[in-house]
Amino acid sequence: MRTKTRRRIQRLLAAAILAAAMTAASGCFLVAVGAAGAAGAGTVAYVRGELDASVGSPYDRVVSASDAAVGQLLFVKTRESRDALDTVFEARTAEDKKVTIKVSKEGDNLCRVEIRVGFFGDEAKSRAIFEKIRAGA
Repeated sequence: MRTKTRRRIQRLLAAAILAAAMTAASGCFLVAVGAAGAAGAGTVAYVRGELDASVGSPYDRVVSASDAAVGQLLFVKTRESRDALDTVFEARTAEDKKVTIKVSKEGDNLCRVEIRVGFFGDEAKSRAIFEKIRAGA
């Protein structure tokens, strides 16, 4: 009887260690799952170097706010691509880091905004850009 109990405890301990290791190795996965479940609720998630958010405003207003944010933050706009459903802004910071802002129309009053700063991402700068966009939208 003791052997069965000991084996169960060992299995549970091994499973707990494995789960902890997987969570530590892929912490972004948990954030992504949480964000996916509440994406329609206007949440903001920072996953794998990219800020992903939804904004409850009309598409044209969010695009204008994104363009204004690039100007207010004194970024140098290098490219702009726009159609009726998607807009992409590319700019450079004073540190010459590439900034990409993607705005996608999800509904009449709902847009998805994706922001990446640099190759690996910069959460603080991405959030600062998003706050400018949200304030203008």
